[in-house]
Amino acid sequence: MRLLLLAVLRPHTGNAVTAQRVRAHLEAAGHVCVLKDAFDFGSPSEIANLILAENCEAALALHLYRAGRLLQGHRIPFGIIFGGTDVNEDAKQKEKNTVMGRVLEEARFAVAFTESMKEMAQVQWPHAKGKIYVQSQGIATTPNATFNWNTFLQRSEINQSADNLHIFLLICGLRQVKDPLYLVGAFSEWHQDEPSVYLVIVGPEAMDLEVPVLARNIPGNAAVVRHEVTGLLFSTPQEFVHLAKRLVSDPALEKEIVTNGKAYVRMYHSWQVERDTYQQLIRKLEGSSED
Repeated sequence: MRLLLLAVLRPHTGNAVTAQRVRAHLEAAGHVCVLKDAFDFGSPSEIANLILAENCEAALALHLYRAGRLLQGHRIPFGIIFGGTDVNEDAKQKEKNTVMGRVLEEARFAVAFTESMKEMAQVQWPHAKGKIYVQSQGIATTPNATFNWNTFLQRSEINQSADNLHIFLLICGLRQVKDPLYLVGAFSEWHQDEPSVYLVIVGPEAMDLEVPVLARNIPGNAAVVRHEVTGLLFSTPQEFVHLAKRLVSDPALEKEIVTNGKAYVRMYHSWQVERDTYQQLIRKLEGSSED
């Protein structure tokens, strides 16, 4: 089947990474995926022209509002993958909420990444209860991957050995709630008192790398990270510093969080299970939209 996969594809964002991964899953099953950036289109009519030009038989949209609304009114069947923004932010705006409800009426299925996301969506759009599935984002594990800290330190001009350092990797995105500079002020003050601690801002990764996770306490993170079990959740920069100091001084807590986090990833974020789920769901789009 020839599929249109519509998503917001800003580089290095979770949306772009997820879209590429889903496309790989579907193409592995023999489908052809035409991946397009939703922000390149201003109206459903432009998508209609694209569907005709690309001879697409069905569609899949990542983000109910940003991408899904562009699929309204077309005669090809489509499915939806919820984004966190859909249920945590856009659903609070009446106009967007109404539009998303209409999109769900037309969709053959919808995918939520967590049970809490599914529950929130069902509260907002109860008519879609029977078509919402839960599939966690899959992770292709790389158990033999290594990282050379000494090489990193040389390139970073940090004049200390790796044995004496505590490095904090900040996993960040583009929205305000994921502001990469959120911790800089408080962390800078801590670094002045304790020169062995450093904050490194990076893009992709974390539980699967067997490092303890400290995450900002927002709905998307809280749905994945269980406080003091699979990671630590903070609400303010000052709380982050407090929890980080606790982690540095408590090896037993670090070991427990790392172990639980790794087990959680293996149980709930299987790349193969994700592939199987999307390959099965896409079968719901086969045949005419009148089925």
